[in-house]
Amino acid sequence: MSDKKRKKVYDALIEGASQGLSDRSLYDFVLEKCPKTTSKRIVRASLLALSDPDVKDAKVLQVVYALAIKHRLDGGPEAAPDDIEATPEVVEEPPIKRTKAPKKIASQSDPASVSLPFTPLSGN
Repeated sequence: MSDKKRKKVYDALIEGASQGLSDRSLYDFVLEKCPKTTSKRIVRASLLALSDPDVKDAKVLQVVYALAIKHRLDGGPEAAPDDIEATPEVVEEPPIKRTKAPKKIASQSDPASVSLPFTPLSGN
C-alpha cells in the first residue's frame, strides 16, 4: 500500500472524527473521501493516527481506536475478499474418552508375581 493512499485515509479519519463522527458514519465519511479504500487500509491508517503525537484529542483517538478494532475483528461492514486472511477451517473434534486400563492380576506364568514362602534366616 502506498503511503499516499494511507495518508489520504488517515486525513479522512482525523477529519471525520474531529467533526464528531463515529462508527458507521465515520466509515461512510472515509469511503466518501476515499471510495476505493479497504478495511485493511482503514486499520493501518487508524494505527498511524494512534501513533501520531500531533493527535492529542482523546475523543478523536477513542473513535479512531474503536473503528480500527471493529474493522480488524470483522473485516468491516463490507470487507473485500482480499481483506480477509485465509485461515484454515477449524474442525472441532469430539473429546477423547479416557478409560482406566484394567488392573493386571498376578498370574502364575509371570515369575515376578509368584509369591515365595517366607523362611527366616537362621542366626548360625
